[in-house]
Amino acid sequence: MKLFVLLAAGLLFAGRSAAQTIIRLTQVPSATSASATLYLAGSFNNWQPASPTHAFTRNPDGTYLLTLPASVTGSHAFKVTRGSWETVETDTAGNDVPNREFRAGTGVGTVTLAVLNWKDLSGAPMAGACQSTARQPNVQVISTEFQMPQLGRSRRVWVYLPNDYPMAPAKRYPVLYMHDGQNVFDACTSFSGEWGVDEALSQLQQQGLDAAGCIVVAVDHGGPERLNELSPWKNPEYGGGLGDQYVDFLVQTLKPYIDLHYRTLTGREFTGIAGSSMGGLISTYAALKYPQVYSKVGVFSPAFWFAKDSLFQYLQRHRPQPGTRLYFVSGTTESETMVPLMKAVHDTLARAGASLRYATPADGKHSEWFWKREFPVAYQWLYEQDGTIYDYKDGGPLKYSAHLNPEQNRLEVYLPQGYDRGRVEVLSPQKQIMLAKKVKNRRAVDVRRLPPGSYEVVVSAGKQQGRQYLRKQ
Repeated sequence: MKLFVLLAAGLLFAGRSAAQTIIRLTQVPSATSASATLYLAGSFNNWQPASPTHAFTRNPDGTYLLTLPASVTGSHAFKVTRGSWETVETDTAGNDVPNREFRAGTGVGTVTLAVLNWKDLSGAPMAGACQSTARQPNVQVISTEFQMPQLGRSRRVWVYLPNDYPMAPAKRYPVLYMHDGQNVFDACTSFSGEWGVDEALSQLQQQGLDAAGCIVVAVDHGGPERLNELSPWKNPEYGGGLGDQYVDFLVQTLKPYIDLHYRTLTGREFTGIAGSSMGGLISTYAALKYPQVYSKVGVFSPAFWFAKDSLFQYLQRHRPQPGTRLYFVSGTTESETMVPLMKAVHDTLARAGASLRYATPADGKHSEWFWKREFPVAYQWLYEQDGTIYDYKDGGPLKYSAHLNPEQNRLEVYLPQGYDRGRVEVLSPQKQIMLAKKVKNRRAVDVRRLPPGSYEVVVSAGKQQGRQYLRKQ
């Protein structure tokens, strides 16, 4: 999301002694229904397009007024909507406009502006006519209605496959799971710009800077359910509380599907999760709730403020496993609490022994363009493709794959080249060995006698080993 002051829309600052910021709309398109509710969506409310707290009041003269809470301080980006991103403001020709910007809490009183047009009323071509920017044939939609049984709903899920995936049938790949899938690959589905993850990873491969490659799985957010799904804890003003079910969906439903249908490296050592804003919050939580699943965490401009007390309590009780890598990045002026809270989480995890990288660029904004710029460096560090020589005494983590075939109750095991035999151990949450078997490459372990539940699988061959989570229904 591109941030700058939109002078053409008539942005005017006045009343420097006021404690609260007032947003005043002096002009809206003539086609705007008098019964329509207008909203302010921005970085101060996690870009909710229909937040009741940020609804304008219509005056008899046709102008609109919104007084922001005194708690809204610092620099913020925003847009005006009629309740959804399909009804967001545009320029007179119906084209998307860059985000507006204001600074609150420094004596600024009234922000006066004009809305020139609405996306759905402009007569401009709608999203269906947009030329997709998703890289082909790398990016595909797995399903527009992928079932989420933990939440009782469905969602569009995307997958990016590395450049060499079709030509290397014996090769297996690390995986990165991402949120807000609308913004990851395609400008046509993003409401304000894409991350360009597909172009970034393809370019790294083409330049010889990412020999391993990586599969990326992106889950669309749920629109009005986004805040609910991306926090396990409730915020009294904004919602939340469904993050546990969302994270369980990623681990217990989506990852087994991906491991079964794509050539993945299934161990935690090769599995990551990343997101921005609320996606940064839920990624941090997911890595702590499921340390057997994720060892790589990308945290971009995290919305830790949303549930900071609950988060820090959780951090005290749940520590990352050895070998967990977390990359934190945020602009210094995104909000007054962004960097201090990010630093506090960083320091807590550092004391717990996690491997961390921390960046606070002065020009960083709460925007897709910023996360797009920072993604390649974060990815290369998280997936150890940054040119650093890692001296593993045991040869490093085992590049294996093990996935459950639920219909046959068999755990299918694929060992890396050079290994014909290995060993599989299945551990209970109390670290009790429930099953131990020697296994040949491309053979399966019978798990019919394993009771339903959650387990940790340890696969070893030679001096190397890897670990992963297993859920048996």
